[in-house]
Amino acid sequence: MTTQSVNIRYANIRGSSTGYFVWIVILILVSAAGLLAAHTMESQGHVVTGMNNQVVWGMPHVFAIFLILTASGVLNVASVGSVFGKAEYKPFGRLSALLAVTFLIGGLMVLVLDLGRPDRLIVAMTTYNFKSIFAWNIFLYTGFMVVVVVYLWMMFERRMQVYSRMVGIAALTWRFILTTGTGSIFGFLVARQAYDAAILAPMFILMSLSFGTALFILVSGAISRFTEMMVPDAMMERLKRLLGLFVMAVVYFVIVYHLANLYIVEHQDFEKFVLLDGGVYTLLFWGVQILIGTIIPLVLVYLKKSAQRSIVHLAAALVIIGSFAQLYVLIIGGQAYPMSLFPGKQVSSSFYDGVIASYIPSMPEVLLGIGGVSTALLITTIAIRILPFLPERDADHIDAEPSASGESV
Repeated sequence: MTTQSVNIRYANIRGSSTGYFVWIVILILVSAAGLLAAHTMESQGHVVTGMNNQVVWGMPHVFAIFLILTASGVLNVASVGSVFGKAEYKPFGRLSALLAVTFLIGGLMVLVLDLGRPDRLIVAMTTYNFKSIFAWNIFLYTGFMVVVVVYLWMMFERRMQVYSRMVGIAALTWRFILTTGTGSIFGFLVARQAYDAAILAPMFILMSLSFGTALFILVSGAISRFTEMMVPDAMMERLKRLLGLFVMAVVYFVIVYHLANLYIVEHQDFEKFVLLDGGVYTLLFWGVQILIGTIIPLVLVYLKKSAQRSIVHLAAALVIIGSFAQLYVLIIGGQAYPMSLFPGKQVSSSFYDGVIASYIPSMPEVLLGIGGVSTALLITTIAIRILPFLPERDADHIDAEPSASGESV
């Protein structure tokens, strides 16, 4: 069955229960706390953060990169439905695209507010240095948002659905380029032993697919828990298999990345730092990223009874936890390890050359990052109340004839 011939009833939620309004209030308060934290950092300076002259990208950047990668990866559900013609994914295409937009907004909010001078964003948007990957990302992020909004228009407007595959291909291509650009931010930083690797670009693409699939499982599961929308068992099984596949692909690239660094002499000291004697970074790598975020989810996913929703949801949650550890080790650990200014030579000065930088995330940094996640969830929660983003019935039942949308659940 082609995607053009599939017709599904979509609906919005009533959003009239006490639980719904309590959830909205919680998200508003957390988002406001994030904005207050950003104001505190802007007015008082970086002295209230754990950042310093060595670690200039702190915890907010971990959250921002996570949200941006997740925004790209969560759109995979819509892409599989419209681009690859898998009708069973199509009922969840609208929710997938909505999450892509909202999580990108959340990520950009954290990124912009972490600049210290948000007003300087105007300069970044009007003055371009195209030798810098940061300048290209301005176009990649805004362009992705525009493409996904058009993609949603194709899904909502029945007469425009004939173009959904074409726009879906554009969105698929754009998000791969966007994620490549995000990975290239680090891959192009040749001065840092942790980042100087072209493999980071494709690894970030796979990370986005893993993060996005895990997030979609958790969000769709939460919506199913409190509404009449239900993700069918067959669809949950497909998402489970995709999650396992992407997690294995990510760990494969992680292994290749570290093996390649071990082969290069100038990177061997950094590898020893991360893998053996990096303290909290080594613990996060082996204990959280590999054990909690990779091995345990794979065991859960490939158990015989792993079709149980609770097990799949647990695996997805552990993947999210592992993703934060992976980004923390890469972003923070990569900066904490000192730059090799003159390879093969000993360098000593009063500016902590050759010294492992210390970094402890401060409360304002953590609140800003959590505020970005809360903002993304807040926009999503309000959007599914206003517009029909959710399939009205089990996605296994595809209507033979076109049907009206917008009926309340």
